[in-house]
Amino acid sequence: MKVEDIETFFKNLQDNICAAIENADGTAKFKEDAWEHHSGGGGRTRLIQQGGVIEKGGVNFSSVRGEVHPRLRQQMNLNENDDFHFTATGVSIVLHPHNPNVPIIHMNVRYFELDNGTCWFGGGIDLTPHYVVEEDARNFHQHLKTACDKHHASFYPKFKTWADDYFFIQHRNETRGIGGIFFDYLKPDEEGNGQGLSKEALFAFLKEVGESFAPIYTSLMAKHRDDSFTEAQKQWQFLRRGRYVEFNLVWDRGTKFGLETNGRTESILMSLPPQANWEYNMIPEEGSKEAETLQWLRKGVDWVSPV
Repeated sequence: MKVEDIETFFKNLQDNICAAIENADGTAKFKEDAWEHHSGGGGRTRLIQQGGVIEKGGVNFSSVRGEVHPRLRQQMNLNENDDFHFTATGVSIVLHPHNPNVPIIHMNVRYFELDNGTCWFGGGIDLTPHYVVEEDARNFHQHLKTACDKHHASFYPKFKTWADDYFFIQHRNETRGIGGIFFDYLKPDEEGNGQGLSKEALFAFLKEVGESFAPIYTSLMAKHRDDSFTEAQKQWQFLRRGRYVEFNLVWDRGTKFGLETNGRTESILMSLPPQANWEYNMIPEEGSKEAETLQWLRKGVDWVSPV
């Protein structure tokens, strides 16, 4: 399997997801901004704004090549005297809706390869509701578990825990949302990933994750797009978006790495919402939907066992 085959899949995935989101939104269309990276390669940033459901969102494809940055050399424990080059390709998505009853969603699926043959897959999907609806959360996690179970029995419990730990706002002591799955450095078995899976098998799993995005999110768009909401609920949405911004700028490894290594700023910060608010020491009224949502924002919630 060549890196070009994986790039082709990612390009088609971007096309298919954009078409599905446009159809579900019913109003707005994605606008494409093609770009080149200073070290080689480039990408297609696609932005959708002021739609029938989506206020702002991006579906990005990138395939970048070049010398391994010193920051990445350190992270990978590479010898500084070795002449390594890399290819990194993938699709990343963040969608922010108008209606506070429709959740924010994020997905990233990616592949990284060094010219010495070392390679791995990474990615995941997570959901950030402004208001946690238990039924939706359970359906979301069951969909992910079903996708994971097709490829390895250990994937869902392992990657669900990884998402809980990763999408955690440490300075708030709360999770960013209801989690999902997150994985990184999945290497073919010959490189010791411990899963007994070949490169082709891992790629099949990555494709399963990527192709699950559109049906998951378009169903949530359809279910909640016409839900009524108050101005107070809209203000709560802006506060929850503020938490999203805090995580992405303070804790998200990909955002920080991209900015530190002179990545394309507009594409990196595409994940930020069009508007976010902060209110000093905002404490929701006891028994409110806002207070109930905060109670769900913790690690270790079992979303797939029977109630």
